[in-house]
Amino acid sequence: MWRRRNRPEPTPAERFIEPLRKNMPGAGDFSFEAIRKLGNPVPMLVQNDGDKLLELWLEPFGQDYWLMPGDRVTVTSYGHWDDHPFEAIHEPDCITVWATSFFATVSDSNGAEVPAAHQRPSGKYEGDG
Repeated sequence: MWRRRNRPEPTPAERFIEPLRKNMPGAGDFSFEAIRKLGNPVPMLVQNDGDKLLELWLEPFGQDYWLMPGDRVTVTSYGHWDDHPFEAIHEPDCITVWATSFFATVSDSNGAEVPAAHQRPSGKYEGDG
C-alpha cells in the first residue's frame, strides 16, 4: 500500500472512527433532522418479503426496527465515508446494516422518520415491555 513519507499507516481504530470525525462537526447531534442536513444521501431499501417478523439492526449505534411481512423502509446514509456507504449482513430473522459514515436514518415510503424500536415485540430485550 502506498503511503506518504513520514506519515504512519493509520491504526484500525483510526480508520474506524475517521468518518465520525469528518461528519460529526457538520451534524452537531444525532437527530433525524441534523443527520439529513449532512447531505450526500445514499438510500437503501430494506423490505420483508418473508412470512414472519424481521428485525433490522442499524449500526454503529445498535438501533432496532421490526418489519412485519410486506413492510419496507429506507435506510439512508449521509455525510462522507471511505469506500462504500453500507455493509449488510443477513442472519436468520435479522438484517444488520452498518452505516460506514456513522450517520443514517430510517424512513417510511413518505420520507417520515421511523423511530428506533419500531414494532419491537414486547419483552424482546431485557428491561423493555
